[in-house]
Amino acid sequence: MKDQPHFSARLGAVSESNTTQIFGLAQELRRQGRDIISLAVGEPDFATPNPIIAATQQALAQGRTRYGPVPGEPDLRARLAQGFKGYGPDNILLTNGAKQALYSIFQVICDPGDEVILSAPCWVSFTEQIKLAGGRPVLVPTDADFQIDPQQIRRAVTPRTRAILVNSPNNPTGAVYTGERLAEVAHIAADHGLWLIADEAYHAYVFDGVGFTSLKELAADPHKVITVRSFSKHYNMTGFRIGFVAAESALIQALTRLQSHTTGNVCTFAQLGALAALQMEQAVVAQRCASLQQRRDLALELTQELFPCVKGQGAFYLFPDVRGRLGNGQTSQDLAARLLNECGVALVPGEAFHGPGHLRISFGTSEENLRRAFEKIKEVL
Repeated sequence: MKDQPHFSARLGAVSESNTTQIFGLAQELRRQGRDIISLAVGEPDFATPNPIIAATQQALAQGRTRYGPVPGEPDLRARLAQGFKGYGPDNILLTNGAKQALYSIFQVICDPGDEVILSAPCWVSFTEQIKLAGGRPVLVPTDADFQIDPQQIRRAVTPRTRAILVNSPNNPTGAVYTGERLAEVAHIAADHGLWLIADEAYHAYVFDGVGFTSLKELAADPHKVITVRSFSKHYNMTGFRIGFVAAESALIQALTRLQSHTTGNVCTFAQLGALAALQMEQAVVAQRCASLQQRRDLALELTQELFPCVKGQGAFYLFPDVRGRLGNGQTSQDLAARLLNECGVALVPGEAFHGPGHLRISFGTSEENLRRAFEKIKEVL
């Protein structure tokens, strides 16, 4: 019998992303001729705005296809820095999406056994990326409305804690954390000299007039705040793979040193498309946010006919409680598999986000698809 290949222990400690796994399964079922409606994918169905496409095509036509500076194109870094008080280009690093930005941050700040506190439910890759850096994710629960709980976070701090990670607007719950609670968390980080990592990939999509508050604006020590954002959701550029880190220059230098040995520069012509995104008329983003709020309202109405569900006020997700629909010994993973197989609707089970008994619903698709999907779900249930 052929020997099995040996892989590192750190790889064995992590699991495949459940969201990408379900996306691949849905794609395979489509190739087999099945009618699949995906409420699982983390991207709205809006097209990438034309100015971005035109600028990217122009960059290609001009031969902007060579290596570039590891931290990013200077004009793009300068433009991004304008969004952060007191920052300049040396405070910005371009990355291959927000996902690589977060991975690199954990690699830079964590030694083996160091702890990072984060609130659950949480995005699938946070815990796995921390493990890959040799760290230990410390999960604390949110409250009944999925709001961050500062007291739970304070109690979780130990001598091994290196950072607190905050994701607002939140994936998978859609929660937008209140300014008061974020300020409390910022004070906890300052009291203990901890890094405060703000994953703000969904900051452009906040509903109901709530408004978005960046952690950097609230922090007692802004030098310890690491902000991660992305062009993927904001400008519907998911395939471009453009994210960035905004932080103190010493951390940016450390991240750049790491990136010089991993990916090098981010795709040059894609960065020029990103620069065009910042320069174009921003009303298109506001219009898409308004459209998503309408879809949220419809998805919430349809969801609450079947499951209890908190009203998410940001991103494009709902996270209903499906425990009342589970049979004896069943999980939300079982329910998600049943819905995909029996009615062709793809959803992500809550287990992927450390939120068992729930399903994540993405309302980034059309209203027609939302209605069709819920009709199919009703037939099964």
